[in-house]
Order: sequence, then structure tokens, then C-alpha cells
Amino acid sequence: MPVAIITGASKGLGRALAEALAARGWDLVLDARTAPVLKEAARGLEPYGAKVVALPGDVTDARHRAELVAAARRLGGLDLLVNNASALGAEPLVPLAELGLAGLRAALETNVVAALGLVQEGLALLRAAPAGTVVAVSSDAAAEAYGTWGGYGASKAALDQLAAVLAVEEPGLRVWAVDPGDMRTDLYAAAVPDDDSGRPEPSAVVPGFLRLLDERPPSGRYGAAALAAGHGEDAPADDRGKAVAEAGR
Repeated sequence: MPVAIITGASKGLGRALAEALAARGWDLVLDARTAPVLKEAARGLEPYGAKVVALPGDVTDARHRAELVAAARRLGGLDLLVNNASALGAEPLVPLAELGLAGLRAALETNVVAALGLVQEGLALLRAAPAGTVVAVSSDAAAEAYGTWGGYGASKAALDQLAAVLAVEEPGLRVWAVDPGDMRTDLYAAAVPDDDSGRPEPSAVVPGFLRLLDERPPSGRYGAAALAAGHGEDAPADDRGKAVAEAGR
């Protein structure tokens, strides 16, 4: 069975993607910081019969990253790495003039440094896989200038660039930066707590991620919402986020 590591998998997009992969017969290594919530998420996958290793911890911890990859190795290898864990840098979000530099460093550490660290840790297994794949969960805040989203957007823009360079350096892998678009998540609620506008559940964009795995287009930046809706078939989104759902975060 193929094996995936998914970070930030206790809720939101990570949990929805874990369920979709488990339903397809994938074995999973799941990460999140809150142990009870992660345990509940893993328990919810039991009906699918997948092997699931739930390892609570912080992706900024090098030892935890090593444990995630070691668990994948015990399951048989690593076919897919999903860097989904994210930090905002401030909750709620604030203008750059008010953004604490410690918060910015925390966002960069989680969204960029830890993501690269996990890629480095798992690279040998990814190279050995028949179809090694890295997914960096991005944001349209990486490509568009939204007030108060500067710190988070800067970290996601850096993540996009890492993914683009990794694709050049590792042509044997597929490396996709994927903007999921608008979603109803705890992360968004923490970012903009007064926004009660309707947003789709994360499960609504999971078909876009699955389409990438099924069709394996070239490495690049894609919009999951657009893919799920049947758009953007021919090319990745460009640096301005074309073929990405409007107003997503």
C-alpha cells in the first residue's frame, strides 16, 4: 500500500485529506500538536482498514520530524508528503505595522523551515518511491496582497518558492504547491474571528488534491478548488494565482 505523511492532520484540510486517502487504501502517518484531537482523528479512520500511525508533536522539532519519517519507513516507505501544518504568526491577524517579529519568526519556522526539514528528512524515501510526491499547502495570500495577511502570506510565498526550486532539483518527484482556496477551518476563524461569511468545508476541495494524485500533472502551483470544479486542466497556476479560487486564504 502507498504511504503518506500528513502534517496538521487532526482537523480541517489535513483530516479531510487523510480520510480520502484512507478510503483509497493508503497507509498514513499523521501529525498534529494536540494529542487527544489527533487520536480522535485516527480513530475515525479505523473503518477503512488503513494502517494509521498518529504521532503528536510539533513539526518545528527535528526529533519529531525524524519520528514521522521513521514511522513511514516502518510502514514500507514514503510515497507522499503533505506539508499542511501552518501557523498564522498572530491570532487574530494584524497589519504589518503591528505584527510582532517573534510571531513572524514562528510562522516562518512552521510554514517554511519545518516544511523543508521534513522534506530533507524524507527525501531518500521519496526518491525511492515509484511516484514520490511532495505537496506544499499554500494560500492565495502568497500571491495576492491582502491587508493583515502579510506575515502569513510571506511565509506561504517562501514555501511556494521552496517547492518550485525543489521541483527543479528533484525532477524525479512531483512537487506541487497547492492553494486550497476558501475553507471553513479553525485556522481561518483564528485569523479573522469576526468573519461569519459562509465558506465550504475542507472536504469540498479534497477532490482537487485527489485529481492531482490521479493525473500527476507537472510539478507546479495549482488551485485545489479550481481542480475540484474541473477548471485549470492544462497548466499550473502562475505566480499571480490564476486558476485558483477567488478570495481563498
